[in-house]
Amino acid sequence: MKYETIIGLEIHVQLKTKSKMFCSCPNEAEPSEPNKNVCPVCLGHPGVLPTINKQAVELTIMTGQALHCQIPTESKFDRKNYFYPDLPKGYQISQYDQPLCGEGYLEVEIGGEMKKVRLERIHLEEDAGKLLHPTGANYSLVDYNRASTPLMEIVTKPDLRSPEEARIFLQQLRQILRYIGVSNADMEKGQLRCDANISLRPVGVEELLPKTELKNMNSFKAVEQALKYEVSRQAEVLDAGQKLHQATRGWNESLGESVEQRTKEGEADYRYFPDPDLPPLSFTKEQLKKIKTKLPELPEARQRRLVEQFGLSSDEASLLVSERTVGEFFEQVISEAREWIKSFEGKDEVLTSEAQKVIKQTYNWITSPLFKLLNKEGITLDECKITPENFAELMAMIEQGKVNSSAAEKVLAVMFAKGSDPLQVVDEMDLGQIGNKGELNEIIKKVIEDNPNPVSDIKAGKESALQFLVGQAMKETKGKADPQIVQELFKEKIK
Repeated sequence: MKYETIIGLEIHVQLKTKSKMFCSCPNEAEPSEPNKNVCPVCLGHPGVLPTINKQAVELTIMTGQALHCQIPTESKFDRKNYFYPDLPKGYQISQYDQPLCGEGYLEVEIGGEMKKVRLERIHLEEDAGKLLHPTGANYSLVDYNRASTPLMEIVTKPDLRSPEEARIFLQQLRQILRYIGVSNADMEKGQLRCDANISLRPVGVEELLPKTELKNMNSFKAVEQALKYEVSRQAEVLDAGQKLHQATRGWNESLGESVEQRTKEGEADYRYFPDPDLPPLSFTKEQLKKIKTKLPELPEARQRRLVEQFGLSSDEASLLVSERTVGEFFEQVISEAREWIKSFEGKDEVLTSEAQKVIKQTYNWITSPLFKLLNKEGITLDECKITPENFAELMAMIEQGKVNSSAAEKVLAVMFAKGSDPLQVVDEMDLGQIGNKGELNEIIKKVIEDNPNPVSDIKAGKESALQFLVGQAMKETKGKADPQIVQELFKEKIK
C-alpha cells in the first residue's frame, strides 16, 4: 500500500541572552565547571520568586515577526508539570494557551519550488538541566548550568511531506535565526534541538493516524536519517495489518534505529495552569513596532538584492547569504574596492564593466581562497583578522596588476595570520609584480636562447610548448611577472 508521510516539527532554540530566563545567572550552558552558574531561583528552592527576562521576550517576538507570525498584545506564562531528574522544580515554566507568537509561516525552496510551511505557534519557556551518564557507572549526574536557559519553541503545522523537506526547512530556519541574531543555533552544542512528529496514512485518506515523536537528533543529517527510518518502520507495521500507537522514540545514531522510550503524554497529563509568580504580559502596538525595527535584512531579501544590484547569479548570491557576516563582508569590500580603483585610475567614477569585474573577482576570492583559510582554521568570518578595507586593497592591487594571483595568495595568507596591510606585506616579501616590458624583454630573450627546442616546437604549431616557456620566465622572475604579458611577449619575439 502507498502511504503519505506527515511530519511536524517542534524546534527548541536557546536564546542568546546575557542572563537566564528567570534569574540573573549568566546564560552559559557550558562553563568550565558543572553547576557553576546556578542560584536558588534556577535550582527551584522554596520561597524564591522568578522574574521575566525582557531580552528573551523581545528576541522571541522578533523571531515571530521574521516568520510572519501573528503577535498578540497579551501573553502569559504557565506551569507545565512533569517529573524528571534534570527539572529541579518538578515543573517547567512554559506557555500554554497564550504564547508570545501565534500562527505564521516560512517559505522554503524545495526542489526548485517554493513551499509555504505553516507555523502553529512560537512560545517561550525555560530549559531543563542536563543528565550526565559516566561510562561504566551505575548512577547518573545532573548539571544544572543549563537549567532556566531561555528556550524558544517553534512548532510547525504537519505540512512537511518527506524527511528531506524537514531537513531543508530546519537549515533555512537556522539561517534566519542566525541572521537576526537571536541564537547561534548550533545543533552540536544543543542550541538548536528538534523533535519530529511523524505519521503515515494511506494515500487519499484525510484522517491522521497515531504519531511518533522522535527525539535525540543532534544534526540535520540525523533528523533526515531518523525520519527515513521511521517512515520505513511505520510502513512495515501498517503493511503487517497491525496498529500504530502514539509514542516517544529516541534516535540511536550508532545503531541507525529508533527505540521506544515511553508512550506519548497528552496535554492533560501536564496539568497546565497559569504561573502565580509571574504577571501576565501586555504590549502596545508602538512597542511591537519598535522591536520590529531591530530586524536586519533577511536572507531571501538580501539574496534577491545581490542578484539585482551586483549582477550575481542566484547560486552565487545564495552562497554569500549563507551567513550574515559573509554577505556584509562582501558588500563592504565592494564599496571599499570601488574607492581604491578610483584612486589608482584617477577617475571620478568606476565604469560598469570595471565594477562588474571587481564584483566577480571579489566573489571568487572570498568564496575560494578566503573560505579555504577559514575552513582550515575552523573559524568563522567574524573571527577573521582580515578587515574589509585590507581585503579591498588586495583586490585593487590584483586588478591593477600590482601583484599576480600566485603572489596574492601568499599575501592573503599573511593577512589572514596577522591582519597585516597587503601593501606592507608585498613590500616586505618583495612580491610586487613585474609589468615593465623593457625589464621582461631581457628575461624572455634569455629564456628563448636557453630553450631552442620548445621555440622550434612553437614555430611548428605546438602551442603547448608556449606554456613551458612562460613557466621558465616565471621561474626567472620568482613568480613576480605578469603571466599574460609574458605570454604576449613570447608570441611577439618568436614570430
